[in-house]
Amino acid sequence: MHARHLLAAAVAAIAVAMPVAACAEGEVVRIKRNPSALILDAARVNAGADVIYVSGQLPMVDGKLTRTGKVGADVTPEEGAELARTCALNALAAIDSLVGLGRLVKIVKLTGFVASAEGFTGQPTVINGASDLFGEVLGELGRHARSAVGVAELPLGAPVEVEVIAEVA
Repeated sequence: MHARHLLAAAVAAIAVAMPVAACAEGEVVRIKRNPSALILDAARVNAGADVIYVSGQLPMVDGKLTRTGKVGADVTPEEGAELARTCALNALAAIDSLVGLGRLVKIVKLTGFVASAEGFTGQPTVINGASDLFGEVLGELGRHARSAVGVAELPLGAPVEVEVIAEVA
């Protein structure tokens, strides 16, 4: 099944609205979801194969950060995993807008950052939300290498941030 159709079916099945990002192909793009929202960057580079680097995606929905706080204190690990799914959807929207999901060869690497309360060590469980979404939506194309890192703070007080490297044809 074509990646775009797979994405649409999977997004419908999990009842999540696919965010829309406006990108131009082949250039560094700054996406403003609304004037007061965080600016998100997506860059396409050529390094042997075509690779897209999607910089940090926050759990933004309709231009608004959906939650703030630290996982392990203000946010449960389960809530953090749901927020990581939203970050992953935003990354897919950036890829789709930049080159189209039909050109996606695979998700190469996912790096997840978790704003963690002191003593919280469940970062991999939180970032599983993003990894699981890629698997559900993209199947084998969504299998990737991954890092899950605990940090003291993230932009705008977000609990989770995800960046993605994807290979495209």
